[in-house]
Amino acid sequence: MGSVAMENNAMLNAGRTLKEALVNAHADGRVTVGVYECAKIMNDDPDSVAFCVLATDDAFQCDVALQIHFTLIQAFCFDNDISIVRVSDTQRLAEIVGDKSGDLEDAHCVLITNPAEGSWEDPALEKLHLFCEESCRLNDWVPEITLPER
Repeated sequence: MGSVAMENNAMLNAGRTLKEALVNAHADGRVTVGVYECAKIMNDDPDSVAFCVLATDDAFQCDVALQIHFTLIQAFCFDNDISIVRVSDTQRLAEIVGDKSGDLEDAHCVLITNPAEGSWEDPALEKLHLFCEESCRLNDWVPEITLPER
């Protein structure tokens, strides 16, 4: 298997794992959606944040304010050892963490917070942390993950 095929397979597996982690966290009420809502949690209680997902879409290239927010969120995550990834499908992310229509106004940033004290760890989240650590070793500081279809 070539390196490109292995890389695509790793991204697909990471996408499935990200979806699983988001679904688990959503079911537990540990998902925050929206740039401003996420920034508030990061500011108020950064230790509660387990994982960050930034989602881009076609409008992202034209939205300078959103690009600035992303830069600040990324810097905050690096400074606080919070794993972070990007996805390029805001609508698909909204479908996973929102309702079936994907009707969320701002799914550009999604946080997964830590489970309550004494709760078991989410294996999907652990896999994502390892994926991010490996990506950083390869100088891919904010890896992009492809979310699977339904």
